[in-house]
Amino acid sequence: MNDDGLLYRVYERRLLRELESFELPQHLGVIVDGNRRWAREAGETTEHGHRVGAAKILEFLSWCDGLDIPLVTVWMLSTDNLRRPPEELTALYEIIGATIARIIEAGYCVRLTGNAEELPEAMRADISRVQEQTSLESGLTVNVAIGYGGREEIVDAVQELVRDLAGQGLDGDGIASGISVESVAEHLYTRGQPDPDLIIRTSGEQRLSGFLLWQSVHSEYWFCETYWPGFRRIDLLRALRDFCRRERRFGA
Repeated sequence: MNDDGLLYRVYERRLLRELESFELPQHLGVIVDGNRRWAREAGETTEHGHRVGAAKILEFLSWCDGLDIPLVTVWMLSTDNLRRPPEELTALYEIIGATIARIIEAGYCVRLTGNAEELPEAMRADISRVQEQTSLESGLTVNVAIGYGGREEIVDAVQELVRDLAGQGLDGDGIASGISVESVAEHLYTRGQPDPDLIIRTSGEQRLSGFLLWQSVHSEYWFCETYWPGFRRIDLLRALRDFCRRERRFGA
């Protein structure tokens, strides 16, 4: 091991010791950004960048599992991404499908977070098939956000709620009275799950871009310059240390 590698290991162990006295996030969100820019700077194709980024997701989930973080939401494909060139989307669909299968093979429980109707029929069938194989006994649940947009999620939740209330025979006033923070939350893609404690975004962009808009009202954010394929375990540990040092007041 060279000197840089030794220093890296020493620093990593120090970070782990610092985290021992803190409660880590129970729900971690991650916006995996920068695959294309990483590929361009490396002189590689966009598809190669997406494949390296997909492999990093599996590595990242193993780190989270090792730290006993029980829930991770990974944003792999947004509704805005669906406007990308057809040849890029074709490769992305194949990469995402293969990645979901590998996540399940690793023993994690997978939940689709997004609107499957936005995806090609073949991909919807693949996702449905692999989800039947997911492990419900896993210590780590992975929300795979594909065809996902925060505004679209809120609209879908409200529409579903209104249909449910109308199905109970309520009139307009009754439906309006039945719409609340709690009832909308019960119809989100992440229903039944805790809101994210920490959201990480790579590549230097400092915005959510619609990621978990409703759920992130009290979330902490951590942004880093590193493109997603270059994200390291030490980056995750630094994000967790920064999160643990913050005083969370939840608006109080």
